[in-house]
Amino acid sequence: MALAAAATGQYCHWRQNHINKGNCATASCNGSKTAFFGQQVGSAYSPGLWIGGQGAHDRCRRSVVSVSLLTEVAKESTLQTVESSKADPRTVVSVILGGGAGTRLFPLTKRRAKPAVPIGGAYRLIDVPMSNCINSGINKVYILTQFNSASLNRHLARAYNFGNGVNFGDGFVEVLAATQRPGEMGKNWFQGTADAVRQFAWLFEDAKNKDVDDILILSGDHLYRMDYMDFVQKHRDSGADITISSIPIDDSRASDFGLMKIDDKGQVLYFSEKPKGGDLKAMVVDTTVLGLSPEDAKKKPYIASMGAYVFKKEILLNLLRWRFPTANDFGSEIIPASAKEYFVKAYLFNDYWEDIGTIKSFFDANLALTAQPPKFSFYDARKPIYTSPRNVPPTKVDNCKIVDSIVSHGCFLQNCSVEHSIIGIRSRIGSDVSLKDAVMLGADYYETDAEVASLLAEGRVPIGIGQNTKIRNCIIDKNARIGRNVTINNSENIKEADRTEDGFYIRSGITIIIKNSTIKDGLVI
Repeated sequence: MALAAAATGQYCHWRQNHINKGNCATASCNGSKTAFFGQQVGSAYSPGLWIGGQGAHDRCRRSVVSVSLLTEVAKESTLQTVESSKADPRTVVSVILGGGAGTRLFPLTKRRAKPAVPIGGAYRLIDVPMSNCINSGINKVYILTQFNSASLNRHLARAYNFGNGVNFGDGFVEVLAATQRPGEMGKNWFQGTADAVRQFAWLFEDAKNKDVDDILILSGDHLYRMDYMDFVQKHRDSGADITISSIPIDDSRASDFGLMKIDDKGQVLYFSEKPKGGDLKAMVVDTTVLGLSPEDAKKKPYIASMGAYVFKKEILLNLLRWRFPTANDFGSEIIPASAKEYFVKAYLFNDYWEDIGTIKSFFDANLALTAQPPKFSFYDARKPIYTSPRNVPPTKVDNCKIVDSIVSHGCFLQNCSVEHSIIGIRSRIGSDVSLKDAVMLGADYYETDAEVASLLAEGRVPIGIGQNTKIRNCIIDKNARIGRNVTINNSENIKEADRTEDGFYIRSGITIIIKNSTIKDGLVI
């Protein structure tokens, strides 16, 4: 509504350009024709001609103040509208997939689920997506588990217990274990990632999830640091039904991934699983449309799915229940099929990301943490990676040489050499030991000095690495007992071997000492 106001020089010092800021039509104090509430009062300025006299001036002042207040309210309303468009973490629920059998990470997954595999000396893989959720403000988290879940469940209970009977706001962390249900189909365990979510889809309609608009699907065995709410924000801003987090990759690695073809607006058109030759060249895309610089776009002309998705809640429920009720997997079935019928958008994540799916990728990712500077670092005070608290003492180092390595807490190192290696929690390394390119996962408990002395007196091997042992290119699982004068270097360059009776495997040329195994004194591997 347009307002007109005028006042005497005594009571109104507002000029036209000032009032216009409050969306007033006209105002004047210079004596020209002026209207007060629509009434013409004269051809020249004269205080005596104003209807209402002094009261009119008071009303003028009040009207100016009212205009100012209305302006401020309008500004605040506009600001609130802008702010309300920002995605609220409370309207997002995260589902972390606990992994399948983990056969490619065997024997590290012999007695544990993939997300429970230790990494970086003090963490487990599940800590990565859990910490990303916490740092992003997402406090509604489900973890789906099935295989070897005991250690994973134990770790989650210790690390992410939001209180004894006291809720963490309206948030939760709940483990959803595979379970049988009434009916013929209810006898089946999880058949894949999509089937696992389908079996618990009813939870998304539960009262505590009534305000949830989007569902974030994550893998529990990847290493990266990501702001999930930026991911969700881009999803909502684009109006997409499904958004897929993707990484740009170069020619050397492209054939190892499932690639996406996108249009000039970032909409996913179709997929190709590990293409080669001409099929690979056909998957080249212009990654500048996703925000990559022209220089980087030339180096990395392909985009691959990270296995992280945002679904509108109603879209996900429809896909799982009605559109693809028999599809078992997101990556190979539901997502490619949905791209033909729904608005599927790609979200570019141009930072460090690694799929810890094989022994070699696990080994390489761990040792890469020792680089200066590393591509990924657990040392970020703003966005820390959380894990289970342990009441263990600081590491004790006695006359040792340590180069380009990470040593976790609670370790005992005596007169040894450690180079380009990861030393896990509660590790014991004896004198004259040499470790190079080794990943030592540590131990679950200590043996006292008396217990160690007793074992040695009986000719047995205590937990840790005995004197004068040389180890190269090796993963040492938890609670391993490696004796004195042992040599582990795979000098014959064997690529694959199963030697369970001797306590080790070889995968991709990397020797793996099995959890709780014993390597006898003097053994050469």
